[in-house]
Amino acid sequence: MPVKKAVRRKRGNRKGFTTGACAAAAARAATLGLVTGKLQNTVVCRLPNETDVSFKVESCVVEVEYARAVVIKDAGDDPDVTDKAHITVDVYLKKQDNTQEKIILLNGPGVGTVTQPGLGLEVNGPAINPVPQKNIRENVSAVAGNLLDKHNVEIIISVPGGEKMALRTLNGRLGIIGGISILGTSGIVHPWSTAAFRSSVIQAIEVAASQEQKIIVLTTGGRTEKFVISELPELPSVCFVQMGDFLKVALDTVINNGIKRIVIGAMVGKLAKMAQGENITHARKNPVNMQMVSEIAQAAGAGDDIVQDIAKADTARYASERMSEIGLLNEFYLQLAQKVMHTLLEKYDHQFTLKIMICDFEGNKRLELDSEQV
Repeated sequence: MPVKKAVRRKRGNRKGFTTGACAAAAARAATLGLVTGKLQNTVVCRLPNETDVSFKVESCVVEVEYARAVVIKDAGDDPDVTDKAHITVDVYLKKQDNTQEKIILLNGPGVGTVTQPGLGLEVNGPAINPVPQKNIRENVSAVAGNLLDKHNVEIIISVPGGEKMALRTLNGRLGIIGGISILGTSGIVHPWSTAAFRSSVIQAIEVAASQEQKIIVLTTGGRTEKFVISELPELPSVCFVQMGDFLKVALDTVINNGIKRIVIGAMVGKLAKMAQGENITHARKNPVNMQMVSEIAQAAGAGDDIVQDIAKADTARYASERMSEIGLLNEFYLQLAQKVMHTLLEKYDHQFTLKIMICDFEGNKRLELDSEQV
């Protein structure tokens, strides 16, 4: 049987800008409009990383005590659900009230509201993360001049269509309703941003811990998450965290938050990476140790010809297909799950109990192994 080769997709490397950077740029442009009385076509915005970037202002409205500016988010080559979102900022001059902050940030349509603790944001407040909040205020202050001597400035950030965009994010599970979050720590979106995803994994686990959940269910993607949710309907949604390839980040965060029970839902390829002790399970990192996979197949009962064939292959999926052909797939999955369990529990000195749940490439359950029952 021919060996199947993995096909890798080419990815671009053009950087983009965060929702937070775009909101800061739009807020600065609207404030400049109020100061100068002129419509702004472009605006130079200071990002959180201390660089100055020129943004195109898609549209601008300026009245006596009100201005609006819109900046269209460019996520570069990152596959961001908010790419091309119209980040819209309305700025109102209000009668000065010394009991309030001079610059008040509010969320409008399409920007979420925080409903649960654990995000470092005020419950019932806008889903605007701390760094973007600070950056927006700094940009407004930089150009407001004497406006702030006479007025409070109310800034409302909205994103048309943000409610729909949010359905493709973790916001609902984190208790953010009604739209997207305004995010960004540097202002820059890196292509296929690992930093952003890594941060979302940590945040999701911390939110579950803040709600005193005792179990975290880690999955590697959409299919595995759908699979484990169907298998564990009794758990609240906040317990389910898509860790993607960030195995070590997820496990370290679980341990640091004192959670002692972990479930991992995955398919054969990611499990093979876990079994060989990888911290990151991405295909572009170290290749699957096919010698190890062939030994797992041998332990499951495969003959020498199959074992040798698997050892020469490129993917763990190929091994599962060969084991299925000879009727030993379940035995193969059991040996693989045992290897993963041994590797992780030894690596983390048994600081948690572990359940491994395996599904096939159609999302159907194939095996479940629990360290509490072994």
